[in-house]
Parts: sequence; structure tokens; C-alpha cells
Amino acid sequence: MIEDDQAIRDSIKMALEFEGYNVFTAANGKEGIEVLQKMPRPCIILLDLMMPIMNGWDFVDTVEKDVVLATIPVVVVSAYSEGRTIKANGVIKKPVDLNALLNLVKKFCAKGKE
Repeated sequence: MIEDDQAIRDSIKMALEFEGYNVFTAANGKEGIEVLQKMPRPCIILLDLMMPIMNGWDFVDTVEKDVVLATIPVVVVSAYSEGRTIKANGVIKKPVDLNALLNLVKKFCAKGKE
């Protein structure tokens, strides 16, 4: 999960871990890319759009240039919905409906996987 708001990041991480998922987190897109390069391939990337250092759009642009990372499904988790489009496999609006998020994660991930 790539999210700059620590409270949101921690609460979603805790909810996913409670459901049996392994969760890696990053506070911005740049940190997200660094984490992705050091960890096993995740089954999904949960991505905020409005972040400092590297926003969600720039993150996706960067990831799409990497042959391995470009195959990972991206789900946008953001309150932002205007303007620029982004290539994503789903969108969850903030405030997050936890059941909707868990159902979407379940589509891409088996429990015990990243």
C-alpha cells in the first residue's frame, strides 16, 4: 500500500493483516518503488494519488517502464477523482468502504500472499 497519510495507511494495513494478508507499505511513490524492488512480487498495489515526493500518476508512469512491475495490478485508493486519468485495475474512493476494499483485494490476492 502506497499512502502518505499514516493513519489511513496503518488502519488499512491492520485490516488487511487481520484478514490474513501480508502487507508492505510506503509513504509516497518513490518509497513505493524502492520497497517493490526489495520485496517479493505483490499480488496488488493499493495506491493513493495525491502524495508528496512522487504522486500516484508519476508512480504508475514509472512502474509501467519496468517489465516485472508493470504486470502488478494497481487499485487506486483516493478521494481525488477529477482531471487526469490513470491506468488502474480498480478504484476505491475515500473514505474507504472496508468491505468494498476487502472484496477488491480478494479478487487479486490469496490470503497469506502480499
